[in-house]
Amino acid sequence: MGVDLRQVVAGVLTLTMFVMLGNMIKRDHFDSVEGKFPGARDVEFDSEKVSEQGLVTFSKKSTNGPWVEGGLELKPCWKESNFDDVESKGFVTFSLTNGPEYHVSQIADAVVVARYIGATLVLPDIRGNKPGDERKFEEIYDVEKFVKSLVGVVKVVKGLPEDVSIRDFAVVKVPNRVSEDHIAEQIEPVFRTNSNIRLATFFPSVNMRKTTKTSASDSVACLAMFGTLELQPEVNEVVDSMIERLRTLSRKSDGRFIAVDLRVEILDKKGCHGSSATGTKSCFSAQEIAIFLRKIGFGKDTTIYLTQPRWDESLDVLKDIFPKTYTKESILPADKKAKFLESEDSEFEKVIDFYMCSQSDVFVPAISGLFYANVAGKRIASGKTQILVPADIPGTSSSVTNHFSPYISKKNHMAHSCFC
Repeated sequence: MGVDLRQVVAGVLTLTMFVMLGNMIKRDHFDSVEGKFPGARDVEFDSEKVSEQGLVTFSKKSTNGPWVEGGLELKPCWKESNFDDVESKGFVTFSLTNGPEYHVSQIADAVVVARYIGATLVLPDIRGNKPGDERKFEEIYDVEKFVKSLVGVVKVVKGLPEDVSIRDFAVVKVPNRVSEDHIAEQIEPVFRTNSNIRLATFFPSVNMRKTTKTSASDSVACLAMFGTLELQPEVNEVVDSMIERLRTLSRKSDGRFIAVDLRVEILDKKGCHGSSATGTKSCFSAQEIAIFLRKIGFGKDTTIYLTQPRWDESLDVLKDIFPKTYTKESILPADKKAKFLESEDSEFEKVIDFYMCSQSDVFVPAISGLFYANVAGKRIASGKTQILVPADIPGTSSSVTNHFSPYISKKNHMAHSCFC
């Protein structure tokens, strides 16, 4: 039986048309999702335009997203030989409050003050936002590491002697990134009069930018901020297990994942639904983050970790576009949930989020502030420099290099003064 050549050609053309139609339907379906969230003009964090500066090396391992190879882990610029022993003449006490992004700054200020006035530093406790929510330092951080790292800088004790009462301490307010002039004028006179002081750090502004002004205490501040705090073994093990779980879920992107600092309660308080008069935004919603990541080239198989404590229906749009989106409740080891997910305001949860964002392959701060700034500092120190600042992209796509954090592109974070 012969074959009609015209019938063969007609069959091939028909099949080709069906394939093209299928591709058009799939593309139109995704474009219709994006079309629900029209873009606006580019915006920025901290009123600084993020620009492309210098060359970046893109990963050769995967084409599933604009992954950038991590930089080299930097070495500390400070030297221990710069520190001479100082005789202790009294005590300085303080508490760590408001979460790990504040802890690193509070530690730095307390060590700088104690060093300058020649006082013994008492190991701080950790206090949550609710009355009575107190923890010992060793429940979260490694005490031995902390004490050992400050040998020759300040003397550290775990508690006050029995003959010294905390009720006799003078309370002194300390601005974040306290200067030597402020210590000499406002703190040292009180210490000389009372012999013992209790510090209460306040944050007049969120400013972690590098300054041109230098002082003798810079090395002390760098050591205290970047060289003293490590998680105690159990907490560190939990973070490591969660990271390993995410890497296992990210096989199609060679084990890489994105951490997004996105907390619904804070977004609601900040009112992130419009730009300010200056054209800047301080936070982005889940739908804005989803479209931002898609437009800069991350594929649907990208794995995303959110700092949101529990799943919220407002996050569904993000999961629709990136199905592999998780909060800690879905990846935390089952035998650890009772302890580490005990409440929505758990100090453990805040610490987990801070270190997950510090160690992810990419960090995206949906919220500006101290969390973003101090996570950036830890990432700079470890060479994990892919920090992407969100924007409302008006077109269909944008280069990832247009959205590098100015802490990276301009090297204006104070961490760049501490590491070489």
